[in-house]
Amino acid sequence: MTEISSPVPSALQAAWGLRERPTKGPKPTLTADRIVTVAIDIARAEGYPAVSMPRIANELSSSAMALYRYVANKDELVLLMMEAAVGEPPEPKAPGETWRAAIERWAYATAAMFREHPWFMQVPVAAPPATPRQLAWMETGLSALTDTGLAETEKLSLLMLINGYIRYDALIRGQMIEAARASGQSFETVIADFSAVLRHLVQADRFPLLRQAIDAGAMDQPDDPNADFAFGLARILDGIAVFIETRGHAATP
Repeated sequence: MTEISSPVPSALQAAWGLRERPTKGPKPTLTADRIVTVAIDIARAEGYPAVSMPRIANELSSSAMALYRYVANKDELVLLMMEAAVGEPPEPKAPGETWRAAIERWAYATAAMFREHPWFMQVPVAAPPATPRQLAWMETGLSALTDTGLAETEKLSLLMLINGYIRYDALIRGQMIEAARASGQSFETVIADFSAVLRHLVQADRFPLLRQAIDAGAMDQPDDPNADFAFGLARILDGIAVFIETRGHAATP
């Protein structure tokens, strides 16, 4: 009888619990969850590039080879790290809740997750998200658009548009935080220094519009650290609202 191979990659099988763990042999002293937790701790403290099997083994007072009993390879480890980091999504759109309020909740929850785990954005994107929790986040995001009357492809495209904005914000913020950490400074200090440098370099005769923006305080760090993110997200949602209206749908904004 010919065995039918699974279309699900090995690493994803682990994330979905489709692959049985070995049960024979001595009682295990490690678990996949413990290995993943240590890997995340390293990534949060030092960035994703610091994560390696030897480093994790050292933190666990074990050998790198011993880890492969629980995690097949680095690709599988990374998927399990991401699955653990994203956590559970926010509640789906509630009865009577507007699509905009629901998608805002989803967007802010997504942004909060990325800010809690800035290393997430350092992981190379090799394929669309396909782990259980990542798909659950997509499901919740799509639920916000259920009453808009949009086509399914439009809903998914709009969700990707919003997610792309969130990821860009997280990417830039994460890179600046990483640079600040490498220089031994705080993120706030780096922003303040950048503003001071611009004030010194940008002259009105060469860059009149930039000078005008700087003098107006546009380059200063806002009192609310989320102000820029909130402004951009609101403008994207304004555009989606117009799109829904021009399509002739009667959805509540």
